[in-house]
Amino acid sequence: MSHNTWIHRAARATLVRSLAATAVTPNHLTTVRLIVGLTAAACMMVGEQPWRVIGGGVFVLSVFLDRADGDLARVTGKSSPWGHTYDLIADGICNTLIFIGLGVGLTTSSLGIWAAPLGVVAGIAVASILWLVMRMEEIDGQRAAELKSFYGFDADDGILLVPIFIWMGFAQELLVVAAAVIPVVTLFFMVMYRKKQKTTGRKK
Repeated sequence: MSHNTWIHRAARATLVRSLAATAVTPNHLTTVRLIVGLTAAACMMVGEQPWRVIGGGVFVLSVFLDRADGDLARVTGKSSPWGHTYDLIADGICNTLIFIGLGVGLTTSSLGIWAAPLGVVAGIAVASILWLVMRMEEIDGQRAAELKSFYGFDADDGILLVPIFIWMGFAQELLVVAAAVIPVVTLFFMVMYRKKQKTTGRKK
């Protein structure tokens, strides 16, 4: 993930700048991000469109905090291996549960009982991607799984499509597409992981 996307710049110009001289640490922000992300997932589970809309807004705040914690660590010189791992774990939990929560909430829609399994499939795929990222970083250091940014946007910013589609009224379509596409992205990261394993094996 790039550290200079539009969201990072917004976080630096607002929240990070305000917190840099305070006692707030990056891990504090990560914890708040985790709580906010869990709240967003809980809103999705309610199963009513107004709650999904609210959950989408809360999730955007969670993503913003996710970008801010890493920037705060870099600005204050408080980066640490555990902080980075904690950040990835929080990402995995929030991004996994937002899909599971959406699936549970949509069981009252035309998707019926299929909504929950679709949410689980998408959620597990997201968790698998984060797990693979952590394994690749163990092999090749931090940012080993980084993908190039595009016009100030990151591949990781794609998670913001969740609230956007929900606000547009396409929650069911989002869930179906996510359950189909995210596992394919997981396979891409699996290939990356296997290549790094083989490269490391040859170096040894």
